[in-house]
Parts: sequence; structure tokens; C-alpha cells
Amino acid sequence: MANKTYNDAINALNSLQSNYANIMAVRESGVRKNEMAILEMVEWTRRIGYTTADFNKLNIVHITGTKGKGSTAAFTNSILDQYKDKLHNIGLYTSPHLRSVRERIRINGQPLSEEKFTKYFYDIWNKLDNTTSPVEKFPHMTPGAKPGYFKFLTLLSFHTFLQEGCRSCVYEVGIGGEYDSTNIIEKPVACGVALLGIDHTFMLGETIDEIAWNKGGIFKPHSPAYTIEDQPVQGMKVLEERASERDTTVAKVPTFNQLNNVKLGIAGDFQKTNASLAVALASEALFSMGLIQSRVNLDADAQLPTTFIEGLERTNWEGRCQTIKRGNNFWYLDGAHTKDSIEAASGWFSDVVEDSPRKKVLLFNQQSRDAKALIHYAVNKISPKVKFDHVIFTTNVTWGSGSYSADLISMNTCKEDVEALKVQKDLAEEWKNIDPKSEISITPSIESANELIEGLQDGPLDIYVCGSLHLVGGLLVVFDGK
Repeated sequence: MANKTYNDAINALNSLQSNYANIMAVRESGVRKNEMAILEMVEWTRRIGYTTADFNKLNIVHITGTKGKGSTAAFTNSILDQYKDKLHNIGLYTSPHLRSVRERIRINGQPLSEEKFTKYFYDIWNKLDNTTSPVEKFPHMTPGAKPGYFKFLTLLSFHTFLQEGCRSCVYEVGIGGEYDSTNIIEKPVACGVALLGIDHTFMLGETIDEIAWNKGGIFKPHSPAYTIEDQPVQGMKVLEERASERDTTVAKVPTFNQLNNVKLGIAGDFQKTNASLAVALASEALFSMGLIQSRVNLDADAQLPTTFIEGLERTNWEGRCQTIKRGNNFWYLDGAHTKDSIEAASGWFSDVVEDSPRKKVLLFNQQSRDAKALIHYAVNKISPKVKFDHVIFTTNVTWGSGSYSADLISMNTCKEDVEALKVQKDLAEEWKNIDPKSEISITPSIESANELIEGLQDGPLDIYVCGSLHLVGGLLVVFDGK
């Protein structure tokens, strides 16, 4: 262990990613996750020296949804952080990351240090090397075998938060809920469901009913659940059925009117809904731990505690409706990559820059989803208020040399398509039909896209960056120059 470095840990972690061919084979097979995924997580937990009951002491808030679950988790964490003097350490587990994988595991809002990440990583890695599973029950979990990338990080998060003495933790579901690796949590203090929509259909189902069923899978007996008021009707019906099955309740949270006069730490009017859900979740968590005397009243006109408002104002969540000024240029970043999220982000962008005299640039990347559809969702929300003078389609490769930042290596995209710029060329042809007056460029890397934009002689620019968290994260790394 003494000789192991952070880079060693990242290289080992990256080896656990599923490659593109395997992912496509699973999709084409039509096989979706099943309860075996949870049984395996319970077994991996045993092999690293814990039982799932050990995690109950973390007083976990468990959050799922299609759009807004990450922002809701960030808001909830920030509210809890206002009670840090009593909670000591507060854990936050989210995904994906932007710059560094350490962002997924945070203590008191800060990514785990490289030293602690490396230490705790090899605690888990070595325990898995030195333990075995019953062959008749888990034939593929042989000595030395490891769980996949996300499962390993989930195990690492539990280990880290217990070792760091966290008294409360916020967990964002990876995908879905019922069979997600975070769903070994037995007794969350509260569960939350952000806006439901259609996404990850190959794993969760094609309809809102199926997706809501999966998301409602995080509900646990006697653990209060909360969701937003404006869920799709059928989705809400399924959530209520799931709550009844699990011997709990799911309450609708209004968008609190008081937030109309609050500058939230994450921009965008739609964030008021996520912030309201976070208020209910944090309130339930703090009440369950005896740190507040009563829960916040779920009435739109309720007066929220000052500490809650401060938490919402102090929330910092990069890559979500984020504005960065560099020189004379204004960059508007959002990793939106679903229909609902890209419409929301595009609405935010068009509202902010509608009266700006600066020329407009779109920087877009999406390698694995329906990129053409996402482009149309964005344009339909932005046009006719805003027109782009220059449109750039790039890959998710970080550097002009063709290399990725180590923390941003992704094996779940088609390497050949990336190298051939296939998606980018298709998008360029599509854009000619959308707005033939725009100047269109294609770049092989995020660094080269940034250099192109910085070299434009059009005066000050408003640059909208969207379509992928990989793009936004890679751009931030390029900005950092690391």
C-alpha cells in the first residue's frame, strides 16, 4: 500500500469499467437488471467487512429521479451542512463526476483528498483480493474478482463515510432505484424522487409507469418519502402504489413561494422545485435525528428556517446552469443530456442572454444518446429568442494530443466512432437543416474546441456548452490547464 499512488488507484478503478462492446451486447440482449444485482452488492459488502445494517448509522437521505436528483442532493447536503457543528461530518455520494472521480465522494461538501481516496480505495481492493464467495451462489465472484466501476465506488463511499465518522449522508441513485447498487440501504431517514421522465430505457423500461416503478424501488418501510408536486400523473400513481407496497408514505412537496425571493446557489428558475424537495428531505433527516423540533410545513406559503435558506443560497454545484467569465467571453455550462434537462438548461440560457449584444456560440457533445434529438430539444427552447452565429461539435476527448484526463477516461463509447468524428459529422449535417446561416465547425477534442473559440475574432461571446457532463467536465479541466 505504501507504494500505491492516486494514479495507481485511478488506473485500477478504470479497469472496472464496462467497455462499449459489452454494454451494447447487454442492450441488444434485452436483459435488464434484476434482484441478483442487489444480492451481489450485499455479498460484496460482506467481503469488505460490513453488513448492510452497518450503514443505518449514517442516517442516509436517498434520492432518485430522472432530472434534478443531483441538484436536489447538493441542496440537501448544503442544508445539512448548516448543522455541521452537531453533525460533525456529512457525506455526499453523487455521480457522475466532472473533473475528478473524488468529487463523487465528499465530506462536508469537499471532494475526498487524493491521499484518503487512495487509502480507502486500497482498503477495499485488498479486502476483495483476500476474500471469497460461495461458488454455488456466486459462481462469477471468484477470488480476486471485483465489482464494476459504479458498484466499487458505492462500496468505497460506505467505507469512507463510516471511517470518517459521518453522522448523516446524502446518496444519489446511479440509475433507477430498485436494482441500483445504492439500494442496499436498509433504513434511510428519508427518500426523495425528483422529476420523472424517459431515460435509460434499455435498463428501466420504455414507459413512465416502468420508470416510476424502478425509481420507487428505493422506498423502505417506515422511511418517509417525498416527491415534487408536478410529477406526471401516471408516474405519481405508481409512486403511491410503491409506497403502499413498502409500508410507507410519499408526500408531495410544493414549490415554496419564499424561494421566489431567494438567490439559489444553483441558477435556473426550475431549481426552485429541486430546492423545495431538498427542504423537505433535510427537514425529515434533521427531525429524525432530533436536531430540529418540528418538520417544515409542506405548504407553499410556509416560512422556511433561516438556516435552510442559507444552505440553499450557499449550494455550489458545478456544471449545472453555471456561468464563467473568461476574458471578455461568458461561458454558460450545463451537462444536460436528457430531453427534460436540456430543455430546462436551454430555457435558462436563452433567458439570461436574450438581451446580450454579444455573438452566440454553441459547443455541443453527446456520444452515446440520441444527439440529434437533443439538439432539436435545445433549439426549440432557445429559438427564436437566440440565434447562434457559430456552432461547434466536438468529441469527449480532453486534450488535443488525443488523450483523456485520467479521471475522465470512458470506455463506454465507441472508440472508432470518436476517432472518425462520426457523431460530430452527422450533427453538422443536421445543423445545416436547422440553421444554414450558422458557421459550423468540428473539432477532435475539447481543448481544440476551446482554442477555436478563444481565437474567434467576433468580439465578446456568449458560449453555451451542453449535451454531456463529460464535455462540461473536460472543459473545466482544460480551463484548469491540468
